[in-house]
Amino acid sequence: MQNTFFQVLEQYPQLAVIISIFLSILIAVIGVLPSFFITAANILFFGFWNGTFISFIGESVGAAVAFILYRKGFKKAMESRLLQYKKLKKLLSAQNKEAFQLVFSLRLIPYVPSGLITFAAAIGNVSFNYFLVASSLGKIPALLLEAYSVYGVTHFDWQGKLTLLLIGLLLVYILIKQKNKD
Repeated sequence: MQNTFFQVLEQYPQLAVIISIFLSILIAVIGVLPSFFITAANILFFGFWNGTFISFIGESVGAAVAFILYRKGFKKAMESRLLQYKKLKKLLSAQNKEAFQLVFSLRLIPYVPSGLITFAAAIGNVSFNYFLVASSLGKIPALLLEAYSVYGVTHFDWQGKLTLLLIGLLLVYILIKQKNKD
């Protein structure tokens, strides 16, 4: 998917920023697709800092649009269903400073689905302004880590990529073993 997206950026360079941001918004609204391939293509096409900045804008605007749409479309229908999950219950009832801290800290944790955080905040009591600031600030470290990882992998030789693959497989094995133990 990254290659296809990169080819689109190459084909329409004058619209590349708009295409990238629009696709980031679409992925945020869908809520379950990872955005790392957009970050990777942005870094390869625009360079490290410009690509990271464009990814940040796209993800922040995407989270804001998704929040508004989720709040308008799902708040009443889903609130009672999500109250059964202990970890989300706190975010659903949080307001102001507590909501800010929760959204910010959840955004810092890699591998927590962005769409789930946005969805829970949108159907909860979090104000749009608190969500937008906390979400955007929380995305900065995670996005920098993702961007640096993408940059590093794209500049690895085959031995570095093999090492990274083996480390990834080891982590998956450990996680599966840990999950089966619980």
